[in-house]
Amino acid sequence: MSDVVAALLLALAAENAELRDQLASAQDMLVETAIDAGNMHALVEAMTTERDAWREEAERVRYDRQRRSLERQPSNSLVAF
Repeated sequence: MSDVVAALLLALAAENAELRDQLASAQDMLVETAIDAGNMHALVEAMTTERDAWREEAERVRYDRQRRSLERQPSNSLVAF
C-alpha cells in the first residue's frame, strides 16, 4: 500500500471518529431535550388542570352570589288585598 493511500485511510478514520463523537453528542442533546419536553408537557397539563378547577370554582361562586342576590330581592309577586 502506498504512503498516499495509507495517509488517506488514516485521515478518513480520524474524520470518521470525529463524526461519531459529534453524533453521540447530538444524540445526548436530543435525549435531554426530549426529557425536558416531557417535563414541560407534564407541567402544562398540571397547570391546565389547575386552571380548569379554578374556573369551575369561580363559576360556582358566581352562581351562588347571583342566587343569594336574587333571594334577597323583595318579591313583587305578592298580591295586595
